[in-house]
Amino acid sequence: FLNRMVDFADHIGKPIQLLYYRPTTANTNPGGALLGKFGKSTGTAQNWPTLRPCWRGQRAMTWKGVHPVVELTRKVYEKGISLSKEAMQAVEARLERHPELPKWDILIRPACMV
Repeated sequence: FLNRMVDFADHIGKPIQLLYYRPTTANTNPGGALLGKFGKSTGTAQNWPTLRPCWRGQRAMTWKGVHPVVELTRKVYEKGISLSKEAMQAVEARLERHPELPKWDILIRPACMV
């Protein structure tokens, strides 16, 4: 994921800041709370009939009057793909982790800004 985000930052030429909620705070993340109501097993295209109410609910949410862009992808991602240790070190070198919240706050600058 981080490798793709670094590539994306380079592609768009803009910095990307990743801010994560702790896993236990689904109640402060409306999208996560809504998905959580349907269980972990419903997050696949095969379960679309079950996922549809969740998808509609997320599309209806707003933040400062703006609706999110929510799309269903039927792409199946391969599992178990990982970078070599050297490749991951190159990705990590591009990440600026917040000193007090290194797991939860990451800034990725495009290569032209590094």
